[in-house]
Amino acid sequence: MHDLKISLITVCHNAEKTVSQTIQSVINQSFKNIEYIIIDGASADNTTQIINLYKQHVNIFLSEPDSGIYDAMNKGIKLASGDIIGMLNADDSFADNDVLTAVAETYHRQKARIIYGDLNFVNPDGKVVRKWKSGQYSSTSFNWGWMPPHPTFYCERALFSEYGAYSLEYGTAGDYELMLRFMHLNKVNAFYLKKVLINMKVGGVSNRSFHNRLKGLFFDFRAMADNRILLPAFTLMLKPLRKINQFFI
Repeated sequence: MHDLKISLITVCHNAEKTVSQTIQSVINQSFKNIEYIIIDGASADNTTQIINLYKQHVNIFLSEPDSGIYDAMNKGIKLASGDIIGMLNADDSFADNDVLTAVAETYHRQKARIIYGDLNFVNPDGKVVRKWKSGQYSSTSFNWGWMPPHPTFYCERALFSEYGAYSLEYGTAGDYELMLRFMHLNKVNAFYLKKVLINMKVGGVSNRSFHNRLKGLFFDFRAMADNRILLPAFTLMLKPLRKINQFFI
């Protein structure tokens, strides 16, 4: 298991309030064959100074202007050398110290090129306010509004060469479009790891205003249509309904 290397990419911008907790959750992982990459979008606060406090735990650190979160992720992917790539946002943290051990063990046991799991939404005090239980993927799942939580999404690095990296044409739906492209359009084999992998702080960019939510729905629709989702308008209505069970904890 320990010959497998996981490249973990954190992208951040003005994340001085949360980036330390994110980095610490990486340091605390029991799995140690990690290539940790941090891509900072030229932060104007103390983010870079905080990251430098942990420089012995960071393999690659790049700070420069970018064209948004998915451009930053693509920079990290180009620099990565691991067998597996995962994303850990600068306001998220691992749910426990054995997450990457579980991911690595699952890759060795299963014939899957993608692994995803469950996620908890937490408030600023760390209290769980919603649970995202992904459930098992099937070939029709995306047609029914399903999607896995992107922060729990781990895949072979080779997939980005085979099917492309994150597109910058889908706004806040760039991660959704990539997962559609890999799993639905190109039918890459995926495995559901029944474990909470990530604690994610509530309040994403796409949900901060009604206008942003409308833009997000437009980009979702484009991603569905471009990746051959049957009846994308119908699926678009189903997608938010799939979140209802996340409120029962």
